[in-house]
Amino acid sequence: MSRTAGQSSGSVGVGSLCVLVASVLWGTTGTAATFAPAVGPLAIGAVAMGMGGLLQALVAAPRIVREAPRLRARRGVVLLGALAVGAYPLAFYSSMRLAGVAAGTVVSIGSAPLASAVVERVVDKRRLTRRWTAGAALGLTGAALLCVAEAARAHAGSGSRSVGATVLGVGLGLVAGLTYALYSWAAHRLISGGISSGAAMGVVFGIGGLLLVPVLVCTGAPLLDSWSAAGVGLYMALVPMFLGYVLFGWGLAHVPASTATTLTLLEPAVAAVLAVLVVGERLPSAGWAGIALVVGCLAVLTAPRRAAGRSRAGGADEALTGRPLTDVTNR
Repeated sequence: MSRTAGQSSGSVGVGSLCVLVASVLWGTTGTAATFAPAVGPLAIGAVAMGMGGLLQALVAAPRIVREAPRLRARRGVVLLGALAVGAYPLAFYSSMRLAGVAAGTVVSIGSAPLASAVVERVVDKRRLTRRWTAGAALGLTGAALLCVAEAARAHAGSGSRSVGATVLGVGLGLVAGLTYALYSWAAHRLISGGISSGAAMGVVFGIGGLLLVPVLVCTGAPLLDSWSAAGVGLYMALVPMFLGYVLFGWGLAHVPASTATTLTLLEPAVAAVLAVLVVGERLPSAGWAGIALVVGCLAVLTAPRRAAGRSRAGGADEALTGRPLTDVTNR
């Protein structure tokens, strides 16, 4: 039993690391989009998630074919995940355009853990542990401080962003957070049901990518106007979306969706730091305090926990998931 517990704790660590690396890659998208100012948010979202999703499906095609019967048996979950994938980038990039890069990212990613926890509590009857609650509280407080800091910075600047646009941007950020939670839950549900992460992510993101093709056709012309715009589109599709979501899929094979979405609170922190270092934005002290709290959240969720005997075996897994060790290792 102790050997199994050690292996499972290690797999949770690897899964968490995959999610964190994916979060760093995703945190670059807002800064990358600033290098193509003439490209609208719908086009950016469609080329990033659409092309990235289709590429995932192409790479995972052999696995999708082999596991087609299992996927068909769970077609409702697949369809829900695909619809969420199609809606997420449109809401997310529109939120960043209307409310600002940092604020849009913070609201979108910051609301996802709560939405994910609600979905898991209602659908999967998963209890929320004190460790997850403490980590989520730290992370969400840090995300809120980042949002306040961005709002103060924008107000002290040109003041060109209207209140109505900001409110709409925040609303779209909440939609993005919900859809992000839904496709994360759907992918985790498929993986925990015995489908490989490659096939699960490939089919969900492939269908979602197909749904985004008409949006790209209607709005993507500016991507071809310059080499820089085309380069931004190519980078977004290949690095944060394709590679990032491959890593995210691997992470979902070892940690539940609520934990994964909480770990991705690293993304707005990375986005804020890049905005300072690359774009030249200034981050107030409240913003740096928010980043510190996000780092604290990650420390709480990823710190190993010692197991003392059978009753505490698999401490890292049970602390993060609220489920016994056997529920995780038997997937």
